[in-house]
Amino acid sequence: MEKKDLIEHSPVRFFDKATNAGLKTGEMGLITAKKGLGKTSILVQFGIDSLLNDKALVHVSFDQQSSNVIAWYSSILSEIAKKKNFNIDDINEDIVRNRTILNFNQETFTLPRVVNTIKALKEGGIKIESVVVDGLDLAKTSKEDIDCFANFIKKESMTSWFSYTSEASTLKDTIDSAKSDYFATVAHLSAEGKDLSLTVIKNGEGKVSLDTKTLLISK
Repeated sequence: MEKKDLIEHSPVRFFDKATNAGLKTGEMGLITAKKGLGKTSILVQFGIDSLLNDKALVHVSFDQQSSNVIAWYSSILSEIAKKKNFNIDDINEDIVRNRTILNFNQETFTLPRVVNTIKALKEGGIKIESVVVDGLDLAKTSKEDIDCFANFIKKESMTSWFSYTSEASTLKDTIDSAKSDYFATVAHLSAEGKDLSLTVIKNGEGKVSLDTKTLLISK
């Protein structure tokens, strides 16, 4: 299997085709779920998809150390390669080179400061096209801060996926509309018995399953 085939059959393609809710340039998306269910694994899959498409990525984590984030990427990429019988060594160098991981504490670091950090990276010569923001408590994040970040993403023609801990399965019960308006797509991860499913609750009504062992998005 060649790299282009790996992209065509990546877990994110299942999401895009089943939901028609993939992000367009300048848009932000949000993945919600209760704590510990697998939000990070989904964001990492979106991140890997960007990297496979040679788009430089910044992964911002507010609740995990960089070493843990790196482990997530290694694990998910290994599972993707294993399912597609692809030699991970052929792409791992490009993945690492185009990925920047930032670890912050929300008590001392806000979204506008994240914007300033990404701007500095761009000024340093990194052509960033995708941003993942994991573990940010949106309930403690002001509308003004989200607005600042959203405007930056739009102006710079990037895409960005966020995660947010919430057990609510409806959009109105997840976060207030003034904040949810900034996200083009919102999808909720939930468990039904032993099954995991990701359901779009804004920008469509599509649904995909997750492999409970690998946490990969599947058909």
